[in-house]
Amino acid sequence: MRIEEVIKRYPQTTVTFERFGLRCTGCCVSAFENIEEGAMSHGIDLDSLLDELNRVAHT
Repeated sequence: MRIEEVIKRYPQTTVTFERFGLRCTGCCVSAFENIEEGAMSHGIDLDSLLDELNRVAHT
């Protein structure tokens, strides 16, 4: 799923993206980059990011 889609569907995840170092939540890249690509390009552990995003999105 693209980062932009996640933020639109679950706006509370913006803080999680930023806390993990993905500051692209407000830039045009988020419209084209999926979560995996963003994590890889920023050297972020994908599983940790996904776990936290899922936790935040569903609470």
